[in-house]
Amino acid sequence: MASSMLYGAENLAIIRGRAYPNGLGFNGSDLHGKKSFLKINLASGNSNLRGISKRLIVPKCSVSVPRPASQPRFIQHKKEAFWFYRFLSIVYDHVINPGHWTEDMRDEALEPADLYSRDMIVVDVGGGTGFTTLGIVKHVNAKNVTILDQSPHQLAKAKQKEPLKECKIIEGDAEDLPFKTDYADRYISAGSIEYWPDPQRGIKEAYRVLKIGGKACLIGPVYPTYWLSRFFADMWMLFPKEEEYIEWFEKAGFKDVKIKRIGPKWYRGVRRHGLIMGCSVTGVKPASGDSPLQLGPKVEDVREPVNPLVFLARFLVGAMAGIYYVLVPVYMWLKDQIVPKGQPI
Repeated sequence: MASSMLYGAENLAIIRGRAYPNGLGFNGSDLHGKKSFLKINLASGNSNLRGISKRLIVPKCSVSVPRPASQPRFIQHKKEAFWFYRFLSIVYDHVINPGHWTEDMRDEALEPADLYSRDMIVVDVGGGTGFTTLGIVKHVNAKNVTILDQSPHQLAKAKQKEPLKECKIIEGDAEDLPFKTDYADRYISAGSIEYWPDPQRGIKEAYRVLKIGGKACLIGPVYPTYWLSRFFADMWMLFPKEEEYIEWFEKAGFKDVKIKRIGPKWYRGVRRHGLIMGCSVTGVKPASGDSPLQLGPKVEDVREPVNPLVFLARFLVGAMAGIYYVLVPVYMWLKDQIVPKGQPI
């Protein structure tokens, strides 16, 4: 059973006997209008809701299936993501992070990872420029941390950060990790899942590389409910729904799966536009060995040739869609400055 840790009672609404987090835009059906059920225990600061177990109608996520036609997600491809970050790495820490992934957010998101010992072995998958890793090495010795990313341009930025000099920094694929089974005490991945062609496979790999009792902490986007934001999100990359994260973790074999909501302070809790970093999902590996989940062939093999015109079209359209999400935090910051405190924005 999964448990969702939200900010408090104001984030929950009870509708027709079911508990819903406010602002998620649940409509009782999945993306195709079909109904499916997942049992979630919602924990809240309100004592009247504590321990209530409700049967929710939630979207049914798929395992290793193509993108829906309505959600092309042009940058949710490894080659497109590689070149996207070839250029984004130049301004990532100074332009992108301040609007979507602040130090306060990072520390809050890493708290559920329970980094209680400096001797822990930690893998930071999709570690990029090392911004998240800087939060990890506050609690764990840098020599015990491995940063993995498919982008050498992002990793070059990580290598320049003095606190990360002792970290192992390697290129690799989140869906095919170069670590032995039962290797790490903690698996952490922030801002990476949105580019994985097969998220379920990546989470299955997270399970495999952890030791028994080890914990995975995956930090990523949440799907918008506002129509214009949905359009650009679907054009750009993967924005999972909260219940999809839960299902992926549970199918991989994780137990005690929990979600903690995060977001920039100036959003005042608004989630209708989606968030590039919107939740921190954790799960515990209950047994040693590989995940019990069986999957077929990879959705995408980077060794296969890609039509250059198709690649260019996907890259350009996806990158243009991403510009929208550079502007959203600016728009929300302006609203935060203009609208009086205590009023909704």
